[in-house]
Amino acid sequence: MSAPSRYGDHRRNNGSIVDKASSRMPRAEMPAHKRALSANPRTQSMRSADERERRADKNPATTRDALLSQTRSPDRRNAPPLVSKSQSRMADNRKNAEARSKEARQEVIPQAPWEPEATLLPPTSAPLASRVSIPPLASQAASSLQSRPLSEMSLEAQEQAIVADLLYVFMGYEGQYVRFGKGYDPKEERDRLGGPSYRILPGLDPSLQDLTTSMLKMATYYTALETFVDVQSREEFGSVNHALCASIRKFLQDYLVFLTQLETQSLTDDAFTLHVFNIHIIPTSHMMFQLYSLAHELLKRNALLDDETDESSDSADDFEQILEQLRDGGELVPGNMTGKKICKGGVVLGLITKRLESMSGDPAARELLTTLLRDSSKPYMVMLNEWLHHGGINDPHGEFLIKEQKSLRRERLQQDYTDEYWERRYTIRDKEVPPQLEAVKEKCLLAGKYLNVVRECGGVDASKDVKDKPKSFDDSRFQENVNEAYSHANASLLQLLLTTHALPDRLRSLKHYFFLDPSDYFNYFLELGASELRKPVQMVNTVKLQSLLDLVLRQPGSIVALDPFKEDVKVQMNEITLIKSLQRVVNITGIEEGGSLQPIRDQQVESDKKANGFTSLQLDYALPFPVSLVISRKTIWRYQALFRYLLSLRHLESQLTSAWQVQTRAYIWYRKSSSKELEMWKRRIWTLRARMLVFVQQLLYFCTAEVIEPNWQKLMSRLRTKDNGTSTGLERTVDELMQDHVDFLDTCLKECMMTNSKLLRVHSKLMNNCNTFTSSIDWITRNLERADPDLQGPAKPRNMTEEQWKQVQVNREKWQSAHGESSKTPEAQFVMIMDTLKAWEYNFGRHLKILLDALNHYAATETAVLLSLCARLSAASQGTEHTVLRTDDDSTMG
Repeated sequence: MSAPSRYGDHRRNNGSIVDKASSRMPRAEMPAHKRALSANPRTQSMRSADERERRADKNPATTRDALLSQTRSPDRRNAPPLVSKSQSRMADNRKNAEARSKEARQEVIPQAPWEPEATLLPPTSAPLASRVSIPPLASQAASSLQSRPLSEMSLEAQEQAIVADLLYVFMGYEGQYVRFGKGYDPKEERDRLGGPSYRILPGLDPSLQDLTTSMLKMATYYTALETFVDVQSREEFGSVNHALCASIRKFLQDYLVFLTQLETQSLTDDAFTLHVFNIHIIPTSHMMFQLYSLAHELLKRNALLDDETDESSDSADDFEQILEQLRDGGELVPGNMTGKKICKGGVVLGLITKRLESMSGDPAARELLTTLLRDSSKPYMVMLNEWLHHGGINDPHGEFLIKEQKSLRRERLQQDYTDEYWERRYTIRDKEVPPQLEAVKEKCLLAGKYLNVVRECGGVDASKDVKDKPKSFDDSRFQENVNEAYSHANASLLQLLLTTHALPDRLRSLKHYFFLDPSDYFNYFLELGASELRKPVQMVNTVKLQSLLDLVLRQPGSIVALDPFKEDVKVQMNEITLIKSLQRVVNITGIEEGGSLQPIRDQQVESDKKANGFTSLQLDYALPFPVSLVISRKTIWRYQALFRYLLSLRHLESQLTSAWQVQTRAYIWYRKSSSKELEMWKRRIWTLRARMLVFVQQLLYFCTAEVIEPNWQKLMSRLRTKDNGTSTGLERTVDELMQDHVDFLDTCLKECMMTNSKLLRVHSKLMNNCNTFTSSIDWITRNLERADPDLQGPAKPRNMTEEQWKQVQVNREKWQSAHGESSKTPEAQFVMIMDTLKAWEYNFGRHLKILLDALNHYAATETAVLLSLCARLSAASQGTEHTVLRTDDDSTMG
């Protein structure tokens, strides 16, 4: 339908030529059943008002008869005109008024001509948006163009004028008698989005006014929808909104075609009345209302209908969103500068789906919303298929189910202790998931993540297109498409990890180095590097230790010499002690309350000043992609914690063994003294050393044979199940494999008492007590020699050789020269070493009892495997309770 002229009396009745024809032909020649259809109504409607006035002055009767013939009902159209007295009086009054108006026009200064112009609006990011400027209001037109008042028209003329007006109003223009409401400004986008209100000029018959008012709602819907399509088609609203606007634009085009048909019918059908007009538009008005309601809800979600004062309330959230866009590699383009949450993508599809469910009882509305959902979901399905089958995200507007954080790259896996790449590189926008994908969103995420890994390793041909992909959510193959893509991606990545990159062999290699299985090579390494490892941690030469480790790993005859991954093992020094590191991790992550163990990166913990190479030694392991996804830095930290724990037990065991060697080789220990108290003291020292050795050996055996090895076998059995192909890809996934690996390490840490702060504190005190004892063996030996009364006289005891006696005399002279006359007597020396022994026994027995009580408690409430450790440590705890120790000490001293 061509855009007509919007102002002046010449536009009334859509430029119909009936008036002109009635003035030029005799009354009898006019057709009685139809109006003449205008061949070019727009051209005739452009005639000036002055020409019509002159024609009306020439033959006023003919013009009046034509008007009466148009407004008369069809059955009375051929009857002779009846002129009543009232009509003749009205004609006389009109003539008098025209005469007075002519006189007034001659006296009034002529007005400036009204020349409205159309301009082009500046372009927007919506390419198909209307760029024609908003025309001026009809109330601003010149007085010479204003229409004839309704009060001066008959009922039939009013109805004809209103019908002609509605055809324009339904297209968003003002009519002669139907104007925009006073509060509506067509230049304000917010007003146009809400839709205009209309007012009818006074004088219209009440019956026509009520019917016209009810019909004007459709005009409000059309203007609002037309503006909605222009606004929501902007670039920042995303492709789903663009597709929705394109679908709505199709309905609006059909709507305009429908109005053209109504105009043709109004010009050709004499029975076309306002009531008939209303009946014709009821179905279309209902559809327009459904579109308007949907558009109104979307506009409210986008805060385009709110007041300006409400838009700046979340400035902090806006700032955080801008920072997140920058971190994700986004740019500060004008469409992204706004901090408001734009309703796009899955949210739009969710709104349409929700309305579709609520309209299940309305077939017409359901068909309309189904079409909208199908059209608007097409670009979303394109993105979904690209993600499912190629692992790629083509989402320039940030509306897809999956969010990609491009700042996280796989190169950071070697330094990242938080697994951000796998956990945060691709995430689900939980609040923007379409209802159709809610049940399969995890599968969609994993399918694309798996394909991304395989693609980066060269395993996916991105140019290969999958045939018969579903293009909408209502496709019957939609669920099948997701499941097949997920199964294929999972199987491809499993094959890549287990076969191409030999993940089981990698795990066995880690077991060799971090769990000391076997430990023959490592004992040799500790022997070679003992001189370096005894130094303070700041003075340890890591390069030298790395060379010694490489030498040991290449030693022929060792199992690790055949390991193809031995080049990836590196030596490191960690100045933070294991106990401090574990306590900080446990306290922060709350693992005792059921949380998971999370290593803390860049730990700000003071290093132990007494730390040496043995307490700070740890191994590192370099892994290529994609194995680094399964064996990430987070899991390497767990391996390192277990390694340092086992190493501390091994080192303490070797120290206690060295103490036993000293006690069996030194003559002062195996010679029998004449002092019974001293001999009893020796036996107590031997017993304490044996208890400590039993404690360490049983704890080491428990951690390796009863914790690590069984859990290791469970993990490898699952890998072998996958490797043999006896389980399907849908039963076991790569994420389950990764979780199995993390669960294995967490279980080992928990059952080795490394995730409980109370057990860590008690264990630390026991280890410190044992370390203090072993480091004091030489001091004890020297003081034992000075406390023996048989070695204090000038004569040599009978059970000593000459060499041993000479060594005793040399040691005595050194001591006297160092301490002079202040040296203690043998009795005082014996009391000192007895007090030291009592303190060691008391502390070891007390802390061991606390440990056993705690183990019994946690074995009954959390970890049943600790019962086995309680049974094993009971041998070391016999007779070491601090209350019993005090009784024994008192009896001994008496």
